[in-house]
Amino acid sequence: MAQHAPASSHGLNIDLLKRLCEVPGIPGREERVRALIENEIEGLFDEVTTDALGNLLCRRGPRDSSSSSTPTKVMLASHMDEIGFYVSHIDDDGFVRVNAAGGFDTRNLFSRRVLVCTKDEDLRGVMNPGGRPIHIASAEDKKKIPEVKEFMVDLGMSGNEVKQRVRIGDMVVMDEPLMEIGTKVVSKALDNRFACWIGIECVRAMEEVKAEHACELWVAFTVQEEVGLRGAKTASNTIQPDIGIGLDVSLACDTPGVPKEEAVTHHGDGVGLHVMDSSFIAHAGLIDELEATAQKHNIPHQRTILARGGQDGAAIQQAMSGAKAAGLVVGTRYIHTVTEMIDTRDLAAARDLLAKWIPTVK
Repeated sequence: MAQHAPASSHGLNIDLLKRLCEVPGIPGREERVRALIENEIEGLFDEVTTDALGNLLCRRGPRDSSSSSTPTKVMLASHMDEIGFYVSHIDDDGFVRVNAAGGFDTRNLFSRRVLVCTKDEDLRGVMNPGGRPIHIASAEDKKKIPEVKEFMVDLGMSGNEVKQRVRIGDMVVMDEPLMEIGTKVVSKALDNRFACWIGIECVRAMEEVKAEHACELWVAFTVQEEVGLRGAKTASNTIQPDIGIGLDVSLACDTPGVPKEEAVTHHGDGVGLHVMDSSFIAHAGLIDELEATAQKHNIPHQRTILARGGQDGAAIQQAMSGAKAAGLVVGTRYIHTVTEMIDTRDLAAARDLLAKWIPTVK
């Protein structure tokens, strides 16, 4: 039975966001996230299925009696996977080596607490690179930035015990809780669990006010985005939407040391209308439509372009015979770290814009 926690003082269901961010789920191992979402969305959709790749496809039929016999299909894509690792080797002393699943800046991997998620249990450990610690390191040692393959996980056990409890292919994730500071939330895996939150909460917001919509709404909680938009490709081919919205983080480089023209988004300026990145160019008319809805309802918003990177909107745009597609993003500081940071005002703006825009689609 779904348990819907009360909203926080910011008017947002932070409890749900916390549970989504803290549950482990790397590319190809999203089953725990999927189970959490399935429990949470009970009663919000008419049909919920899981495809062979692991995407959770949720359909909500038209709620407007004037809807045509062939309603417009709108697809929202929120990927469930977070960056993480697979166990690739266990040495005789019990040190675990890993293979990355997703992109890491290894400068952010020093001295991290991790979970090694086995078939039977989750084991806490610490991740560090091999080599000399600071007290005996040479000047050259201190300059070196290690590769992922040089990092190891120490579970504090003997080699025999580790080999009995851990297998090649087990999932490894960062072990950090979500916290609220000021107007922000900070967590690992906000990329992209915040978007899973949006996919749920925008529908819940429409349900609460009995908002009618003539479109056929699909929310696809997709897999393996961090390794190439894989889930969104198959989900889009199944759904064959007319309109697609990729929900994802984008950079918020509104911090010291970055030129203002490279900030991409600014915290507190609202939801991002994502015009372009290296994977796709959004449908200009759709961006204008979203912007007009935001202006009508006084929802703070900003237009965004990302020089590099990609998101599920690209897969929707190119599926089957093609679809109108755009990105809806929330600016995130310190992406792909355990200190990913989102402003709750921007989070609310993203939810509210979708809840107001979906009923306008004919």
